[in-house]
Amino acid sequence: MKSKWILFACLIAVPGLMPAQDFAAAEAYSVKMGGMAFLVKVDGKIVRETYTNGGAKDLPQKIYSGTKAFWSLTALVAAEEGVLKLDEPVAQTIPEWANDKTKSKIVIRDLLNFTSGLSPMPELHENDHPNRTAAALKARSLAQPDERFFYGPASLQVFHEVLARKLKKKTPTRFLEREVLSPLGLGSQRYLPDGKGVPLLAAGWMQTARQWSGMGRVILEKGEPVLDEDDGFFAEAMKGGKANEAYAFGFWNNHAAESKSSREIDVETMMERKLIAQSWKNICLSKIAPADLVACIGSYGQRLYVVPSKKLIIVRLGKGGDFKDAPFLKALFGEKK
Repeated sequence: MKSKWILFACLIAVPGLMPAQDFAAAEAYSVKMGGMAFLVKVDGKIVRETYTNGGAKDLPQKIYSGTKAFWSLTALVAAEEGVLKLDEPVAQTIPEWANDKTKSKIVIRDLLNFTSGLSPMPELHENDHPNRTAAALKARSLAQPDERFFYGPASLQVFHEVLARKLKKKTPTRFLEREVLSPLGLGSQRYLPDGKGVPLLAAGWMQTARQWSGMGRVILEKGEPVLDEDDGFFAEAMKGGKANEAYAFGFWNNHAAESKSSREIDVETMMERKLIAQSWKNICLSKIAPADLVACIGSYGQRLYVVPSKKLIIVRLGKGGDFKDAPFLKALFGEKK
């Protein structure tokens, strides 16, 4: 009887959106691929919430790169408040770069969009790293700014140093907690500090499905309650950049799904390739899913999906497995008509 009521609630809550069996099909795929949490919200209301494979409603789980979007929101708040400008040269704040022909051209936006050209330096993920800032500031330039997309922690660690110098008396972590986490009803997070106490910005946080869905609310409400919807700063996060039009400020978009020439890729699989073999031009997450779909993507199948046109938020947390976006979204949205 209980399962029948859950099905009925889904049908009542989402008329005209999609049949309830699409949620069930997506959930079934998630569970098969090691899914531990599956949460669906429509118009702010939970219409489906299940926990399997050891997951639980109150059990925080690693969201890995889902962490990035929170720090990117922090950057947008800093821009909104006039602490920094997204297109100002990093060398204005980091004079150590002023005489470097390549690094002197990097702007703050490049750091947040991973288009700085800096080596990604995945070794900065190490929990016991002695000094991430010093290492990141010395990262090699592998390309000119805004030409290549190199996804990794180095650029964000440089951003942390920029923000720290801008704020002076306040730490970036305190600024994050006051300006981003507090409006979302969240407290301090799992920061994974290095030997100097500097947090890892690229990963490390642990959240429940319900907590992470708060980021979905930010996307649906165009930045609110963290940013002012009318000032346009959140729109920056939805644009994508020249080197990778499907990514900006911690968010992956599906804009290219409307293009007949777009390529459907699996982001995690692409990142496993060597840098020289990675290709980010004209990509989408799914040709079947709506073009306004936005996602936060964390390693090992951690996902936050948001479809503003449908007022839809889905959180999927897992423990590994062979989870991929395309088959999940196909199960959710069905065959393209």
